[in-house]
Amino acid sequence: MKNIAIWGASSGLGAAMSDYYFEQGFNVIAIARNPAKNPKLADNQITTITCDATDKAQVQHAVSLIPDNTINLSTMGSFNSDKPVDYIGHRYLVDALEQSTSKRLLLITSLGCGDSWQYLSERAKIGFGGAVREKTLAEAWLQSSSLEFSILRPGGLKNGAVTHSAEVSQHREVHGVVTRGEVARISHELLLDSASIGQIFQVVDPSLSY
Repeated sequence: MKNIAIWGASSGLGAAMSDYYFEQGFNVIAIARNPAKNPKLADNQITTITCDATDKAQVQHAVSLIPDNTINLSTMGSFNSDKPVDYIGHRYLVDALEQSTSKRLLLITSLGCGDSWQYLSERAKIGFGGAVREKTLAEAWLQSSSLEFSILRPGGLKNGAVTHSAEVSQHREVHGVVTRGEVARISHELLLDSASIGQIFQVVDPSLSY
């Protein structure tokens, strides 16, 4: 059974990832500031680690607790938070993983990060541009690391299960939405494909409307 540590597992996309990988038979380690926010973790007897990723020591301790050669997947984010985790949390995580045996990290950010910033509308830049810029810094820190990384930028997230209709692309302008369940499925495909290492992808589901 493969081990996967999911960072940000207590809500939103992280909770959907925990559900998906548990159903796929992985040994899920759910890491979050407050794992109790997601009661399904306890229901499924998933191992949890409490960690405030804005605290370097807590991140180092959490990484020390995961099994050797664990796959790591991060959905951490903190839109409008007084303590945004998007950049600093991932900086601490990347640094800690580099000192561990767990070198594989899939980082989930969002459309608009990095070179896709140019495609964001002015309204979007005003509304959540700060969070996107934080995530862009996280991407850059990861790209300059020694980890075996992949980056996935989903469009707008909607509640929902796997749809099998999302489109994954690179290096072009895309807009749209995608269900959290479908992002989980795509993340699994990327983790299974060694060619995804060192690559950045984006995903939207053209069958869905805003």
